[in-house]
Amino acid sequence: MRQEHPGHKPVATTWVNALMPSVLRTVLAALIAATLAACSTGGLSPGLSQRMDMPGAKLNAAEALGIINHYRSSVGAAALVEDPALDASAQQLAGQYAHTGRQSPRPQGAVDVRYSAGYFTFAETFSGWRGSPADAAALANPAATRAGVAVVFDDHTPYGVYWTLILG
Repeated sequence: MRQEHPGHKPVATTWVNALMPSVLRTVLAALIAATLAACSTGGLSPGLSQRMDMPGAKLNAAEALGIINHYRSSVGAAALVEDPALDASAQQLAGQYAHTGRQSPRPQGAVDVRYSAGYFTFAETFSGWRGSPADAAALANPAATRAGVAVVFDDHTPYGVYWTLILG
């Protein structure tokens, strides 16, 4: 049994309690900085991390579909095949979304449509979709076998960058 002396605090306990909040803040800040650095440099290909609000920016649809397919494989869903017709439809819907600010209804024959606005890169957009239960379920929908993805930038709109993914 440990005996306590009145008015005496063990030195180790006092030192640890005083240092712990400072150490935790420092460690937490370092972890956050390392995580952000990994997300913004070297970890993703330029096709996934290129800002779509920059002059000459062009979405690499194959790489975008690749990250979606990687996610699908992690949840047991089969890979999607890029569909040029769905790419064209997605481009049209993204343009309408940017122009009107409203998401269009799902096109006839499509399994699902996902919209997003305000994210500058596909990696950010995908992360938003993956983090939303409804969007994540759509991404993993086993009924989908094809996909088309598009982005539109319009600096005269509230969000600037508008994304559309059509699953067919």
